[in-house]
Amino acid sequence: MGTRQLPQAFEAKLRRIIPHNQWDKAYKTFAEERPTTFRVNTLKTTPLEVREKLQSDGFKLENVLWSKEAFVLRKGKQKDLEKTDLYRTGAIYVQGLSSMVPPLVLNPQPGDKVLDLTAAPGSKTTQLAALMGNQGQVTANDNNAIRVEKLKANVALQGASIVTVLEAGDGGLVWKDRHESFDKVLLDAPCSSEGRFQLDVPSTYGYWREDTNRKMAKDQRRLLKSAVLSVKPGGSLVYSTCTFAPEENEMMVQWALETYGDALEVEEITLSLPAHTRGLAQWEGVVFHPSVTRSVRVLPTPDVEGFFVVRFKKIRSVPPPPSLYD
Repeated sequence: MGTRQLPQAFEAKLRRIIPHNQWDKAYKTFAEERPTTFRVNTLKTTPLEVREKLQSDGFKLENVLWSKEAFVLRKGKQKDLEKTDLYRTGAIYVQGLSSMVPPLVLNPQPGDKVLDLTAAPGSKTTQLAALMGNQGQVTANDNNAIRVEKLKANVALQGASIVTVLEAGDGGLVWKDRHESFDKVLLDAPCSSEGRFQLDVPSTYGYWREDTNRKMAKDQRRLLKSAVLSVKPGGSLVYSTCTFAPEENEMMVQWALETYGDALEVEEITLSLPAHTRGLAQWEGVVFHPSVTRSVRVLPTPDVEGFFVVRFKKIRSVPPPPSLYD
């Protein structure tokens, strides 16, 4: 990998997370440039129409086995793809493959009432609307005013008419006026983004320190609390990150189970996914609840970034705390 090196503490930690027989393949991906991948917006067109149109324009596409709406661009450049009518009209959305996983795991149905708690710039929000066939309601929240404007623009371009965008809302307080209002909630949490480290782009990992994961977990717990309080009893909640760290992944699942007890249940994820492993059973001497291993860690490959996803089912009502900040 040349003279550049990822942080040594990160590499040492990652060796304890990635299965030994997968290590060499996984670690090499940090030195590789991933191809452009995109999702077909089924609110506007079909995968067959997109394939035929782009191939006639000289692009070469590869199907993704676990998602019929997803393609890998094998010939052609992203900048040229973005000049096509398909892109300009919102018929396709350039999106990382692992980013497409959480909405698929949440599996929203037409007519559902769904919350995307940290939504900008809208890749998963618009994917949710497409999965629902624009039937139902998607509430999209983000706490950054600039990103909210990008979110609005993408929602409009994609024709996701069932989406309502909240104005720079604090995700940790969304539950206040919407206690147990949603059938399904997606929390793709802000994280340390370790899955996006690229060896030849130091800015992707230069911020990382040994306490980065612990610091991120504080905000993640606050958002996860809001997600739990927002979903109805009987509803589903998906929590995901684009990072490897157990502090931001399995330990968050363990925290939720300890905090809410039998009000939450971790569900098995049975649909087809990219190469992955089950969640860890323990970390740093802490043995997790057995159901934590039902979570999924997507392994990095030349096409797919590392990712983590878990789906909870809410079994019973959780009363709101007496204070907004409890």
